[in-house]
Amino acid sequence: MGRVFLVELDGKTYCCKFCHTSLALADDILSRSFSCRKGRAYLFENAVNVSVGPEEDRLMMSGMHTVADIFCCGCGQLLGWKYMMARDKTQKYKEGKVVLERWRIIEDSIEDYNLDARSSDPEYP
Repeated sequence: MGRVFLVELDGKTYCCKFCHTSLALADDILSRSFSCRKGRAYLFENAVNVSVGPEEDRLMMSGMHTVADIFCCGCGQLLGWKYMMARDKTQKYKEGKVVLERWRIIEDSIEDYNLDARSSDPEYP
């Protein structure tokens, strides 16, 4: 097995809760109204730094789908699943999309600091 190279993302991202590996851009969220066994989940257009497990048929709330679990490349933690194929025509939009379980991810809050900014505190001119 070779070395794992992680993709760095620019902008507001979601990361693995367990090892802080970047997973997806906030701009790639398609829906925040998905559910998993432990609560909420988000549907993303794309995810990086994940490995895809074997495909299996799974009965979901929206019907039968062929899905594959996805795992963090950084720590191996199960993160969610990827829709490989939908049986129902109304669910075809999910194919190729990724669901990340909300309790397994965190928002990366990288803030830009202005190093030229001056303090408003009179003790620090």
